[in-house]
Amino acid sequence: MSGPTAQDVVDATTAIRAEHDRVVHGVEPAAWARAGVLVTGASAVFTVGTGRSGLALQMAAMRFMHLGLDAHVVGETTTPAIGPGDVLVAASGSGSTARVIRAAQTARDEGADVVAITTAAESPLAETATETLVVPAADKQDFDGTTSVQYAGSLFEQSVLVLTDALFHALWQTGGTQARELWRTHANLE
Repeated sequence: MSGPTAQDVVDATTAIRAEHDRVVHGVEPAAWARAGVLVTGASAVFTVGTGRSGLALQMAAMRFMHLGLDAHVVGETTTPAIGPGDVLVAASGSGSTARVIRAAQTARDEGADVVAITTAAESPLAETATETLVVPAADKQDFDGTTSVQYAGSLFEQSVLVLTDALFHALWQTGGTQARELWRTHANLE
C-alpha cells in the first residue's frame, strides 16, 4: 500500500472543511444559546461520552473550567456526585450509547439538567435531555457515506469539539473575562 499524494491530502482537507461548514450552518443557534445558559447557571458542569466523543468533551470540560466553572469528567476518580443545580453535557452520535444514557438518566433522577449532543433528535438520550443539540452529522454506523465521506463518526466527533469550543468562545466573549484572567486557571503542573 502506498501513501497518499499531496493532492490526496488537499482533497481530503477540502472535503472535511466542506462537511464542517454544512454542520455549522445546520445547527440551531438558539438551542446552543439555551445550552450555554444551562452551563453557566449550573453549580457544577459534568461531561460524559465514550470514545472520541468523550475525548472531545474532556476538552470542553477543560474550557468550562477556564471560564471559572466547576467542571468534571464522568469516570474520573475525583468526580463528585451530581445533584440539583448541576448540568451534565452528554454526547452520543446515535443517542443510544448505554453508558451515556445511564449517566443522563442518573443525572435527571438526581435533579440535574442534561444537555444532549447527538445526531438523533428522536433517541433515548434526547428523550432524557433538558436541551438537545442536534448535530447534522453521521453517527458511527453510517456506512453508506451519504451524510459524511469520513469514516465512522468522525464528523460528529469533530463537530462536538468545534461546537463546544464555539460555545466556550461565545460564553467567554459575552462574559467579559480577559484572556489573561483565564490563563490563571490554566494547568501549571505540566
